[in-house]
Amino acid sequence: MATIDFTKGQGTGNDFVIVPDPDGALDLSDDQVAALCDRRFGIGADGTLRVVRSAALPEGAATPDAEWFMDYRNADGSAAEMCGNGIRVFAKYLVETGLASIDDAPLRIGTRAGTKTLTRSDLGFEVDLGRFVVDESDVVVRARGLDVARPGVGIDVGNPHVVVALGTEGELAGLDLTVAPMLAPVPPHGANIEFVVPADPLVHAGVGAIRMRVFERGVGETLSCGTGVAASALAVRHWAGPAAPDAWRVDVPGGTLGVRVVDAPDGPHVLLSGPATLVYSGAVALA
Repeated sequence: MATIDFTKGQGTGNDFVIVPDPDGALDLSDDQVAALCDRRFGIGADGTLRVVRSAALPEGAATPDAEWFMDYRNADGSAAEMCGNGIRVFAKYLVETGLASIDDAPLRIGTRAGTKTLTRSDLGFEVDLGRFVVDESDVVVRARGLDVARPGVGIDVGNPHVVVALGTEGELAGLDLTVAPMLAPVPPHGANIEFVVPADPLVHAGVGAIRMRVFERGVGETLSCGTGVAASALAVRHWAGPAAPDAWRVDVPGGTLGVRVVDAPDGPHVLLSGPATLVYSGAVALA
């Protein structure tokens, strides 16, 4: 039975098992990932972050400008394109272990959604998630705790999301996300589903504010979802119209994250900022 080293990390309560594999020697099965993430019989996490050099992976050929590739897997073992909290934790690991530096120049990390650039921020780390797409196609969301189905808006920030606006804090608190919400029509690759409540007032001192809960595909409800936070801010910004601010504060059960929309040569980009913490390290036997 093989034994591997690991580090546990978290960003606003979204937690990960970090597995160092610089040369790409590991081939973790879906069942092994699920076992690592099991909260009763494993380490416990919302997903795994395998730390591997881009050059060691076929997928890394798409990100030759990044030495390191974040092989992110959901808690059920399925691969995902991106993770906004995970990539900050990934950067924290690279910097703390001396595998990379972020102080002299921005840190570039490869993902299945392309290369992402990170810098330090007042909240910890900020990642440029790149361009985003708002899809206004009709989609209806049913969730336990809501009296009727609600319309949602599709937001793609490198991975797919559907954001639903709720009217009150009571509605948000009353959701039962132990049961997966239902989407109609169902996106071909699924989607993370965010439920948001705008603050009152929505904007204070030029910064918009919302609260959010999320159901992540392949995981379930999590305390935070970084790309979901960005998608939620973008959805409310879209609904609010041209006068909406470009800076947002998003409160999730695990803490607070920041979102900014900035101009870039290829169009507007969305940036996500927040904390990242390494909790402990150890070794675990793989079944």
